[in-house]
Amino acid sequence: MEYPDSNKNYFVENIHGYDVEDSYRWLEDFTSDESLDWVKRQNDFTNKFIENSEYKKPIAEYLSGIWDSDSQSTPFKVKEKTFFYYNDGSWQQSKLMVQKCDSCEFEVLLDPNQFSEDGTVSLSGISISNDGKLLAYGISDGGSDWRTWMLLDIESGKELEDRITWSKFSTPAWENDSSGFYYQKYDEPKDELLKDINTAPKLMFHKIGNDQKQDTIMYENSSKPRWSWGISIVKDTDIKFLSISEGTDERNRLFVKLNDDEDFQPIIDELQAAYSLIGYKDEIFWFYTTENAVNGKIISLKIDDGKFIWDEVIKETKNNISSVNIINNKFVINYMVDTFSEIFFYSLDGIFLEKLNAFTEATISGFGGDIDDTDSFLSVTSFVRPREIHKINLETLETSLFWKEDLKKYSADDYVSDFKFFESKDGTKIPIHISYKKSTNITENTPVMLYGYGGFNISLTPRFSKSHAAWKNQGGVFAVVNLRGGSEYGDTWHEQGMLLNKQNVFDDFAYAAKFLHSSNIGSPKTTAIIGGSNGGLLVAATMLQNPDLFEVAIPQVGVLDMLRFHKFTIGWAWESDYGSPDNKEEFENLLAYSPYHNVLENKCYPKTLVTTASRDDRVVPSHSFKFAARLQELQGCDNPVLIRVESRAGHGAGTPKAKVIDQISEIYGYALSEIKG
Repeated sequence: MEYPDSNKNYFVENIHGYDVEDSYRWLEDFTSDESLDWVKRQNDFTNKFIENSEYKKPIAEYLSGIWDSDSQSTPFKVKEKTFFYYNDGSWQQSKLMVQKCDSCEFEVLLDPNQFSEDGTVSLSGISISNDGKLLAYGISDGGSDWRTWMLLDIESGKELEDRITWSKFSTPAWENDSSGFYYQKYDEPKDELLKDINTAPKLMFHKIGNDQKQDTIMYENSSKPRWSWGISIVKDTDIKFLSISEGTDERNRLFVKLNDDEDFQPIIDELQAAYSLIGYKDEIFWFYTTENAVNGKIISLKIDDGKFIWDEVIKETKNNISSVNIINNKFVINYMVDTFSEIFFYSLDGIFLEKLNAFTEATISGFGGDIDDTDSFLSVTSFVRPREIHKINLETLETSLFWKEDLKKYSADDYVSDFKFFESKDGTKIPIHISYKKSTNITENTPVMLYGYGGFNISLTPRFSKSHAAWKNQGGVFAVVNLRGGSEYGDTWHEQGMLLNKQNVFDDFAYAAKFLHSSNIGSPKTTAIIGGSNGGLLVAATMLQNPDLFEVAIPQVGVLDMLRFHKFTIGWAWESDYGSPDNKEEFENLLAYSPYHNVLENKCYPKTLVTTASRDDRVVPSHSFKFAARLQELQGCDNPVLIRVESRAGHGAGTPKAKVIDQISEIYGYALSEIKG
């Protein structure tokens, strides 16, 4: 295979007594002329393989058809106004809609399609003031995590002059009187916008009408540059809770500010568990916590004469709490039971009231609203069932269909999803969902796409995906495996797949493929694996450790250099899950599976399509660049090693419809071409 030339600038450094080669480090300067030229030549080379796939056009046509229908988010209310996102199927980006009263017509409040001609400047978050009069909305340029926050008068539709820049990983939290909002601000990058390390944020308060330079620092701690902030303003009081976290660790410290004249004082000053405020009434604060409860529980807090009095309200159960809301003076707890949602209602005293039985074997979300609201909205979906939105009367639990995703070229009755368990390498039972078209004759020759994530306490719950449907429509099986490292079974499940236990995740993924093959669902010659971000690491590490188990591997926007991930943007925050390369024991563990460092010479690896984006400032594209260059250099057979670099895109959020369809049709089309020949 004649690959485009990749300069190998031989370089070795000694880390913890180990000589580590990093001869493609020059690609870390991913905006340099040399790197950009490398990207162009690689894209040109890759296009020869993916543009002419016989499956690309039918997949694109199917996706265009299935996307040519309206879509809507779950509505939420602020005062008398109702908000939701809507797309008629033809727009690159969904529009933000508002209904200003119960009898009013819905109207467009904000149209992100006007932000740029190609749809690559996207709406990346909103926050409505407590009086329902002002909208703060975030703009992302080309998929970057950086946000510019702007303000809109909801009644008049007039833009305010306020502009908030250099904000990341936070959404404005409004003051009770709607006079301004709190947000997290980082220093402006001094070197490279998309790769400088982001640390030492400040919690700021912006008063409406002021220039950002006049904003007030509400909290900072320069001695703790890895601390970040989240603030909760208690309705109708001067009380504010400050959540202090480190990286992606779910645990947090909890501080409180009882009035404007006091500073924040600690309530929980150690990283011992997660604490999240969920509601307040009659001087009682309710929190979700994992303190001595790996599956989560509900506790209450009373503040009496400066003393903090905690009490348990709803005990931990055998099932993990996926989410919890307080509405209609009840707790609405969404338990995850073998990846499916089960909704239970409790009184504010913690007494079980009833269970919602209207929906089964689905993912349920929603239940937003104020504590006294008597109705709300919920969303229901599964791997074969497009999303439905229902309005629910919280007094009677009666539901009525509010909106249904009515897709052209798709009928849920034509598809099936099987839920099974298999044993991993160490005997642990792992869940897997196997979806396909009922008319598919499943044999060892059936194309299989295996997807996983396995990290950061993130669960893969059943959700309908148009891209998955495109694969299944081509006669393939799409399998989603619930690896350790997620939160499907609480903190214990997460801990079994993090830090020194990370190898469990790769074993789970490999044994998922073995289970499918032993069940005559595809074979090593017909199986493709795919995953993004941490899932990109999963795919790359597993394909290197099990090269004979897969035909095609597609690591997307992956964390692939495990010795230097902490040196760019927010990468240091992932040490809570991966470990620190600066710690010798953790370094040795990282070195053992780091994809970039574990490519062996003259080993035949699967046909590989690495994908990334030029403006990804979360997992910087140099991870993918370096891995692809080394894999091309050392590949021991004619299986192609390709890299597809998307321009004007980031880590995935906000990508316009046309780019999404193009990406999926090229990636899936290539995989099917290699599997079917």
